[in-house]
Amino acid sequence: MPKYLLITRGTDESNAAMMANIDEMMATTRQFIEEMVKAGVLLAAEGLDDPGQGVVVDFSGEAPVVTDGPYGETKELFGGFFLLDVASKQEAVEWAKRVPAAPGSKIEVRRVPGSDEVPQVDK
Repeated sequence: MPKYLLITRGTDESNAAMMANIDEMMATTRQFIEEMVKAGVLLAAEGLDDPGQGVVVDFSGEAPVVTDGPYGETKELFGGFFLLDVASKQEAVEWAKRVPAAPGSKIEVRRVPGSDEVPQVDK
């Protein structure tokens, strides 16, 4: 079956709203994860630390440049993911529509190509 990545993306406002109700959001998220486990579709799920704690490695120039914090505009930040093993894109979208998310958040659905789909280099 195909794999799909549900990428959570939030704004400063949606992240603040989530933090204001963090206990409720965490309980709802745990329940959602349990539903995916029972359905047999969840392969992995992780949230990410504060983007200000990360670094960015930029390959725009001759040598990579490392800077602290999120890259550029922070209107939307990647906050975590759910990796699902489902039958179709539509099934992945149906799960994405059920993700507990604060108003203003987005869930991006992306298929993960199988190893047989990655271009091979002839030797």
